[in-house]
Amino acid sequence: MHENVVVSAEWLADRLDEVRVVDVRDAWEYDGIGHLPGAVNIPFDAFRSSDADDAGMLPGVEAWEDLLGSAGIDEDDTIVAYDDMHGVFAARFLVTAELYGHDRLHLLDGDFSSWQRDHETTTNAPSPDPVSYSARDSEGTTLVGREAVEAAIDDLDAVLVDTRDPAEFADGHLPGAVNVDWLDLVDDESRGLKSPDELREILESNGVIPEKRVILYCNTARRISHTYVVLSSLGYDDLGFYEGSLTDWTAADGELERE
Repeated sequence: MHENVVVSAEWLADRLDEVRVVDVRDAWEYDGIGHLPGAVNIPFDAFRSSDADDAGMLPGVEAWEDLLGSAGIDEDDTIVAYDDMHGVFAARFLVTAELYGHDRLHLLDGDFSSWQRDHETTTNAPSPDPVSYSARDSEGTTLVGREAVEAAIDDLDAVLVDTRDPAEFADGHLPGAVNVDWLDLVDDESRGLKSPDELREILESNGVIPEKRVILYCNTARRISHTYVVLSSLGYDDLGFYEGSLTDWTAADGELERE
């Protein structure tokens, strides 16, 4: 991703006719509560694998292509995604899109509740014409597996970041990991991100600095998606996305530290 991956409501309001807006909330929220003008609905569960052995992971190339094509989105469209949970579900959509080679990806700073304070919403759903979407190979994937995580544990130039809450972290975390709860990066009032200076202070006080390789994990890759977007927006460019996270680690009897 890129440093302007996070965009303001004002930025989006000026470009609603130029971008494809994706609402990742459940259909009942999209239809019953309303949504941003022109937004299409691609619910969170629709872009995660439903296989029992791979639950919550990437949906697969063909499924992804069908999903975006049926929503009228092609591979050259600029996408802005949002949810109503501070962007954590929307971030998972954007990371998925990046891993399948899509460029021009943005997260709405704030969420639906924040947007509707000052901007129009609607219950009229668009009827996009289906298109043929073709996933592309991502340039230098950020996905990492268990072996890379194991190597990072003893690497002084790397830092493992657990994005879960402190209670989960204390109950068991990867050896040497630091805890940066993804919600600590969110401003309660705006429902969007804290200021760049505040974000850098939180991250750097935990040793999460741009000079190090940063490997992110949680339980099933949702919360790390938000932190991944935040770090990308701040210019961190050596990121590892451990999609399997603790689900994969514990399944392989990986060592855990407890507090």
